[in-house]
Amino acid sequence: MAGLYIHIPFCRKACHYCNFHFSTTHHQLPAMLAAMEKELELQKTYLSGPLATIYLGGGTPSLIPIPMLESLFQKIKTAFQIEAGAEITLETNPDDINPAALLAWKAIGINRLSIGIQSFVDADLQWMNRAHHAQQALDSIRLAKQAGFDNLTIDLIYGTPTLSDEAWKQNVDIAIAAGITHLSCYALTVEPKTGLEKMIEKKQLAAVDPEKQARHFSLLMQWMEDAGFEHYEISNFALPGHRSKHNSSYWSGKHYLGIGPSAHSFNGQSRQWNIANNSLYIQGLEKNNLLFELETLTQEQQLNEYIMTSLRTMEGLSLNRVADLWGHDKRDQILFEANKFIARGDAFLEADFLILTKSGRLLADGIASDLFFLSNDN
Repeated sequence: MAGLYIHIPFCRKACHYCNFHFSTTHHQLPAMLAAMEKELELQKTYLSGPLATIYLGGGTPSLIPIPMLESLFQKIKTAFQIEAGAEITLETNPDDINPAALLAWKAIGINRLSIGIQSFVDADLQWMNRAHHAQQALDSIRLAKQAGFDNLTIDLIYGTPTLSDEAWKQNVDIAIAAGITHLSCYALTVEPKTGLEKMIEKKQLAAVDPEKQARHFSLLMQWMEDAGFEHYEISNFALPGHRSKHNSSYWSGKHYLGIGPSAHSFNGQSRQWNIANNSLYIQGLEKNNLLFELETLTQEQQLNEYIMTSLRTMEGLSLNRVADLWGHDKRDQILFEANKFIARGDAFLEADFLILTKSGRLLADGIASDLFFLSNDN
């Protein structure tokens, strides 16, 4: 199983919290799509086997004109074999969703939409500097379902200064009532060099409250469990049978190719990431040059990545897999270090799997880092 990720580095406006690579000026869009098609051709041997998933993220892929999107998918189909029934996801904002666009996306082969709603509360959307309003968010779900997109996921953000516990409950209730089969929820993070960081520094916006974020996350876990959703990854909830196959491949160590500026690729032994500069990316591909940095992973780095990603999932970390791939001594050391988390109720053992409890999921990154191994190169 292999996945293809395509990063579309353009947005209509800059959300205050976002630090992804993107531009709000679109004059380079035609040249960017041409460069991506060139990269697809140059990288068609990076993966072995057919594509099980294709994911267009960004940025805002839904702003791509339909003819350009059709051309991009034609190039994907000529460069790669695609499995029958492959999951093909398009990230979209509510303000890009309309009946004509939905029909065109479906005709291209897109069968899953990820809608960046973030909130159903207008005050929250204005605080984030989102381009849509609450009614558009509701309408986008209704229109997508009417067009036959039953495999829908939406994003919500919690822990914002404008979001009360009651409004957070309202957001989650609306998503469930709308028939969403998958929900991704993220705590508001103050990223470096974002508008949010600058406005907080200037006291123009209230600072983020970590206690409120932890409370919102704890409430979310219980609400989603009550609604029958699997908490299959720290930030992701799905009704049975509706997990994101593409994102699951990241957490299970499957291979993937990233196309576009700043996109990452992973083949099991090394990781590489493209230059995060639109102009230089385009200029490089015009000369058939791939501009990326490459990191070959040591055994310890591969193990640490497995620790980090597996503990984020509901299945947890397989101690037998650690023993088979990295040695029984590594397995024993992980189990020894994990005993303190088990003793305080943040983790438990089920067969050979180390799994985080609800309280442990609040501390997932810290627990994983405590179990990390130092590289022999350090």
